[in-house]
Order: sequence, then C-alpha cells, then structure tokens
Amino acid sequence: MHPLYPGHTMSTFPFSTSTGDLIELALREDLFAGDVTSDPIFDANVTGRAELVAKEELVLAGRAVVDEVFRRVDDRVNVEWSAGDGDRLRPGAFCVITGPTRSLLRGERTALNFLRHLSGVATLTRQCVDAMGETGTRLLDTRKTTPGFRELEKWAVLKGGGSNHRFNLGSGAMIKDNHIAAAGSITEAVVAVRRDLPWLAGIEVEAKNLDELKEAIACRVDVVMLDNMNTEQMREAVKVAAGRVRLEASGNVTIERLPELADIGLDAISSGALTH
Repeated sequence: MHPLYPGHTMSTFPFSTSTGDLIELALREDLFAGDVTSDPIFDANVTGRAELVAKEELVLAGRAVVDEVFRRVDDRVNVEWSAGDGDRLRPGAFCVITGPTRSLLRGERTALNFLRHLSGVATLTRQCVDAMGETGTRLLDTRKTTPGFRELEKWAVLKGGGSNHRFNLGSGAMIKDNHIAAAGSITEAVVAVRRDLPWLAGIEVEAKNLDELKEAIACRVDVVMLDNMNTEQMREAVKVAAGRVRLEASGNVTIERLPELADIGLDAISSGALTH
C-alpha cells in the first residue's frame, strides 16, 4: 500500500494530488506568458505529428506523466506508445504524438523533462540491479530525492527493478548518528522511540562500527544500517549479526562496488545516487 494514500500501491502509477500539482506547476512555469514563438507561426487549426526517440538504450518510465501533460495542454492531443514503463528500449522511436501543432510545441519540453528524468532514474536503477546479480540482496533508494519529485522518483526506482526505503519521516523509525549523539546512546534513543512507536512500525539504527552494531542488536531493533563501513568490516558485521537482525549497507555505494557488496550476505544496499 502507498504510505500516504490508502488503497493505492506504488506498483501502479502514483497519480496523487501532489503529482498533479507538480505537473501543473511545471506547465505554469513554461506557459504563464504564452508561447510567443509558436502562436504567430501556426494557425490554431494546423495539426502535426511528433515522435519520441531514444538516442541510447534506456529503461522507460513516465508514460502517464507525458499523457497528463498533453491532456492538460490540449485534450485533442493523442499519445500512442509502443513500449511500457519498465521496458528496456533500444535506440529508436517509441511514441507518436499527434494533434494541434501549437499544443505539441507547448507541451513537448515539460513532457520530456519529466520523461527523461524518470527514465534516467529507472535506467540507472536497472544497471545497478543487473550489477548485483541474483544474490537476493535488495537495492533500496533513500529520501535524497528532488523536492516535490519523491513520489515519482521512488516509483521510477520500482520500474528499474529496485525497492523503496521509507517514503517519509513518518513511515518508519530510523535512528541516525545525529539522533544518537543528541540522545546520548543508541540504547537511550531506541527506548525513547519505542515508547511511542505504533505496534507494527519497525526501528532501524545506523551503526558506524561493530560495537554500535552489537548495541543495536541488544536493543532488539529490526534493521541496522552499516554506515560507510568497508567491505571487510561488513563481512564481519554479517558474522556478528548471525541472522538476528537485518543488515543494510549505506555510504560510498558505487555501481563498481555493488557486485562485491551484494555477495557478502547483506539484506539490502541503499543508494541516494539512484534518484540524483
């Protein structure tokens, strides 16, 4: 279930109020003064045809946003796709758009801005998932998203074969180094959070070393994030945890390093780069 909108799953396109507002904002940004180039050149009744063309291999994400952009510009525009979200595309055309030429030109840049960004997120995610191989370790995104785009970017991560970490500050307790420093210790922070945490909500704790990992395990948390540990430290952490807690690696995660990290027994690897 979607963390903000009950009854809505992130496996379907997240057309929430916030996504609609974002599209409206983008169109207003580009069109608040009209189109002083296209309008004098083309009569309102002139029609045209456009193609969306991939210039390199990619994973497609964002069809519904493109549809909605053109629908809001002019509902006479027709968008026909030959590929679906999550599909791997080779160079070439994958969409045909027809309608009033003025409207095609009014909507093209906004539609492409959304499409290229979301497809970029999905493409990088798929490359990272492929690099990890069939190890069973999950690739997670983070909250390091473009302001206003979190819902869309996290959906694009799913289309690329990744998984979502928590959606926002209210969708899971995550005790990080700043919390620990302010609270005094991992134990004190966990006790305080657990006092008010909903019954079904989990607790994740960030650990910088094996001593912090052991303290978190003693607190019976659900997940420990191994923060900026090197590979050998994480191998040792897997031995120390011995299946008593789920382990997530974070920090200095690159696509070159993923095959090595995915092969040491971690439950998940998170990377903010997916949505950058």
